[in-house]
Amino acid sequence: MSRKIALLDYGSGNLRSAQRALERAGADVEITSDFDTALNAEGLLVPGVGAFAACMEGLRAVRGDRIIGRRLAGGRPVLGICVGMQILFEHGVEFGVDTTGCGEWPGSVTRLQADVLPHMGWNTVQAPDDSKLFEGIDDDARFYFVHSYAVQSWQMDSDGSKIAPPRLTWSDHGGPFLAAVENGPLWATQLHPEKSGDVGAQLLTNWIGSL
Repeated sequence: MSRKIALLDYGSGNLRSAQRALERAGADVEITSDFDTALNAEGLLVPGVGAFAACMEGLRAVRGDRIIGRRLAGGRPVLGICVGMQILFEHGVEFGVDTTGCGEWPGSVTRLQADVLPHMGWNTVQAPDDSKLFEGIDDDARFYFVHSYAVQSWQMDSDGSKIAPPRLTWSDHGGPFLAAVENGPLWATQLHPEKSGDVGAQLLTNWIGSL
């Protein structure tokens, strides 16, 4: 039985590409901006391309931030991709403008410290051994990225211990940045699984299989 996935339409993201990739991985996909449909699907995928501030504006216009919060409060899975990952953090800083994100995770999205931007093309990742998202994927597998901003550190809380999800995956372009996070029902990738061929399909299959 295929899983029912809501693909959130808030004016940002390559929806058709994501839809095809999810369907290839065996999901039953509905592109929607409807609050109840997105809230009640077995899985919610939040895409995102472009500027952090514009994505947050579009997300709030369809109450996407509330949908994400309500789903997570009930332990219902959410997957963010690219800027759909970035908006899950507390802040995005672009061109000197600090925009408030969804605040599901601590930290800020900032410009990569690399000579060549955007970071566009194929790159490897370093996933933890217990990753469910990258299960069955070779360590030297390459994924497709297109971005100039990312979360470049995982913040610590006041007593020095990590407010940490158990699984952080890193990549490198001018320095380390978060390529993926797995934190209970909330997973996200800076990489584009829908543009990453067979390994991207395996990643989406792993997420759908976890629902």
